Amino acid sequence: MLAAELNVLEQSAQLKAYKAGRDIFQEGDPGDGLYTIAEGKVSITSLLEHDYRCVLARLGPGDFFGEMAVVDEQPRSATATAEENTEVYFIPREVFLMALKNRPTLIVSLLREFSKRMRDFNHQYVEQALQVERLALVGRLANTLVRQFKNPLAIIRGASDAAGSETVAPRTREWAKDGVCKQVDRMNNLINEFLEFTRGSASTTVLARANYAELVKPLIEEIRNELVNRSVILELENQPPEVNVLVDPARLIHLFQNLFYNACDAMPEGGRIKLRFGRAESDVVTEIEDTGQGVPPEMAARLFEPSAACGKNQGAGLELAICRKIIEDHHGRIQVRSEHGGGTTFIFNLPVARTSPAPPVAS
Repeated sequence: MLAAELNVLEQSAQLKAYKAGRDIFQEGDPGDGLYTIAEGKVSITSLLEHDYRCVLARLGPGDFFGEMAVVDEQPRSATATAEENTEVYFIPREVFLMALKNRPTLIVSLLREFSKRMRDFNHQYVEQALQVERLALVGRLANTLVRQFKNPLAIIRGASDAAGSETVAPRTREWAKDGVCKQVDRMNNLINEFLEFTRGSASTTVLARANYAELVKPLIEEIRNELVNRSVILELENQPPEVNVLVDPARLIHLFQNLFYNACDAMPEGGRIKLRFGRAESDVVTEIEDTGQGVPPEMAARLFEPSAACGKNQGAGLELAICRKIIEDHHGRIQVRSEHGGGTTFIFNLPVARTSPAPPVAS
């Protein structure tokens, strides 16, 4: 055992005492020797970003530390701190290297301990990385919800102010009431969409036959009115085709809203969005083109990944990832065409619903 090998060196070691909270050595210090713990506890930490310290290991009596900087002659890569009143044996570097030279068994034991520590560190690193990613995803989800809720909340506030006026006509009051209910449903659908996305399992979407033109036309007018407040003009180049598709209407509406507001984010000073429709074999094709700055080619390939942002507010990449999931759950496909400095076009295809065969005629 390595501990037994190191005990032989304690006759050449210096016994040092450290009070709780005191650093035994810090990152960047020279690797002047090896330490073994006689009594107490020691934490090994590394400074990450923004003054955050990551705990790499917690050690107790019989454990050793500080060997890496001694062997590779590099500065200390971590900080060792006494977690409680601690006594350690300090073995100077020259003594330790001489022992390695004269005792091959010590080298073998040291290599085994290195291997064990690396395995433990790798496991801990993976766990912490997963935790950081989970927290980051929660942050992006929260940011996206806030972004998505801004429009419906603004509409609800305006409708509530109108309905609360003493001089408002009954018809206007009823209109405001309907508007509030519609936006509450919209926010509820947004939450359901995020829950569907975070499940990460097979979709539970139920698709129903619907006329694409009848579904999209009222949505276009609704979005057109909302875009006015963002100095964005929606240009409809042609009408949506009168074809039947299999869709979840609430999720398809969310898809359009995400793509339109993503386009608005690309044009913070205002601009134009062109909307066009077409047919390709058995699909209906929808194109949404903005007049923003476009995206670099290296970003275009990653645009539908949850972590992609491309200079936009945090959460934009998550919104596009949700768009891709909506399309995939509808058995369609989505792609992006962009030239840096020349705008961006999102194109998505939805399969046209097959016509049910006529029932056989009884003879």
